[in-house]
Amino acid sequence: MAVSDKFVSLDTQTRATSDNGSPKINRGFTAFALILFVVGTLYLGFAVSWTMALLYLVGGILGITLYHARYGFTSSWRNFLTNGRGVGIRAQMVMFLIANIVFLPILLVGHAFGHPVAGYVYPVGFSLLAGAFLFGIGMQVADGCASGTLYHTGGGDVRGILTIIGFIIGSVLGSWNFAWWQSTPHFQPVSFLTTFGNVGGFLFNVLLMAIVFVTTIIIERRKHGKIESFVAGGKSGLKGIFRGPWSLLAGSIVLALGNAVVLLLSGKPWGVTSAFALWGAKIGTWFGLPVTSWGYWQTPANAHALHSSVLSDPTTILDLAVMFGALLAAAMAGKMPRPYFRRFPARMVIGVTLGGIVMGYGARISFGCNIGAYTDGIASFSLHGWIWMLCAIVGSFIGIALRPLIALSTNRK
Repeated sequence: MAVSDKFVSLDTQTRATSDNGSPKINRGFTAFALILFVVGTLYLGFAVSWTMALLYLVGGILGITLYHARYGFTSSWRNFLTNGRGVGIRAQMVMFLIANIVFLPILLVGHAFGHPVAGYVYPVGFSLLAGAFLFGIGMQVADGCASGTLYHTGGGDVRGILTIIGFIIGSVLGSWNFAWWQSTPHFQPVSFLTTFGNVGGFLFNVLLMAIVFVTTIIIERRKHGKIESFVAGGKSGLKGIFRGPWSLLAGSIVLALGNAVVLLLSGKPWGVTSAFALWGAKIGTWFGLPVTSWGYWQTPANAHALHSSVLSDPTTILDLAVMFGALLAAAMAGKMPRPYFRRFPARMVIGVTLGGIVMGYGARISFGCNIGAYTDGIASFSLHGWIWMLCAIVGSFIGIALRPLIALSTNRK
């Protein structure tokens, strides 16, 4: 048995069960998570803005969804690359399709609730290629991507804390080098909506999704004879909604719609890793780092965030809410591990931390992570989202090969 498999099995062995054999709701953690949401929503509403309070609640729903649907980008790519199983990738293509349908009218209008609205459309160049490649390595070594790390941490995997620490360190380093990377050769941003028109751009993006979708089906059928369904695996009724599990399809729908709500409320799509750079920069200023002289922090938006409270940063609020939402979901499902803090091999501790550093650095120089660059890029009809995916998959090959060195299994979770 692989070391990581042993730790996963420990979670199941320590859960209390009800008379019918299902895990009992962890009432203590459930109450704690609900208090976090009630108090946090009221505080943000009165002290910051009710828009930020709404974003906090939306982030909580995203966290619940990620946990109950087990919506992992890292594991889905690893499962396809090692086992030929592409159900997770197909679910992602469905999420992108739904996101395109709801994003398109919002992007065409260009404003909502009195503020401008825009998607993420970034240049394709050496910075993007290198950053996405590094992120692909890091996500497999750290055993989770950006969104995965947040919901793993909230759901009781203490290794996520180490990954977040690494993320912060890597993000600071990436922001330090950001200006240099942006000076490397690159093409101008390519929006399919601008290149092919609104209808043509939408159809072209859908065509790319269909190619990926069908390719995974062909490969999976050749290797296994049949394909796994992203519709199966969820429980129906109110109990299923609150306690899970959810199907990947349900996860795709809620994540796509939640991302659209974030776009409407904040003026930009859902992001994760820019908050890590912000936290690290603020910590760095306490130790005398001249972060304000770095090119990354001299853009108006980043400079404003650096000199404002972290609680006025939408990405920070979303990150915290995702973790708290996952905490609530795990508690309702009765799946909080006991104890939360467990011993891990030293090489695993070092590995997941280094994986976080590599991801943080890669995310900064490639305009985001699996959410900010990959998901939001494709949702925004940008070429860079597809290129990011390809480079991150190449990096994942290397990351998967490194996993046994840090006591992580290469098999599907």
